[in-house]
Parts: sequence; structure tokens; C-alpha cells
Amino acid sequence: MAPLFWTLGCIYGASSVMLGAFGAHGLKKKIADPARIANWNTAAHYQLAHSGIVLLASVAAPKNKVAASLFIVGMTAFSGSIYLLTLDPQRFKALGPVTPLGGLCLIGGWVALAFTKRAPPIHL
Repeated sequence: MAPLFWTLGCIYGASSVMLGAFGAHGLKKKIADPARIANWNTAAHYQLAHSGIVLLASVAAPKNKVAASLFIVGMTAFSGSIYLLTLDPQRFKALGPVTPLGGLCLIGGWVALAFTKRAPPIHL
């Protein structure tokens, strides 16, 4: 399962950089509200940070599927809902409650990671 989470962490990391760049450059042409731009940046920031944690967890705790899964679900729900709400708040207003649920999944991932047995260190 660790190779899957490694791949997902890499995909989420790459997409967070792309989405962050879009937020910094392309989104400003469509959205003038600085608060909405800041929300987009928050989503990209959390996605990037947790992508790195998924990569770390896939190496340090490769058997902890719960933590990695919670991070993936959390990033999707938290950042994904913020991206959509930023693009079209009226159309996606039903996703408002998804954002804090995604945040709870991210917190749960950290807690699950805290209570896992670490893999032995890798010596290069």
C-alpha cells in the first residue's frame, strides 16, 4: 500500500503547486475579491504541506493505511471544497460543511500517525 500513497502524495504535491500558481496568476483575472484569493492560497498551502506528510508517512509508517487515507481524504475534502467554493460560492455552497470535515480528517491523520509504529530507519 505504501507505493500507492507515495504516488498519491506526489500527485497531490504536484497539483498543489499548479493550483497555487494558478491562484497567484490566473485566478486574479477572474476573481477580484482578495478574501477569496486568500482562501484559494490556504487550500493550496494545506494541500502541499499534507502531500509531503503523505510521502513521509509512506516511508516512516508504510503499514499505517489509516493515517495516509485520512490525509488523502482530508486534502480532497478540505482543499477541494475550498477550491470549488472560491471558484463559484453560489453553485458549490452545499460544500461548505465539507471543509471542516476535511479538516477533521487531516487532524485524524496526524493523530493516527502519532500512534503508529515507525519503520526502521533507512540507511543510504
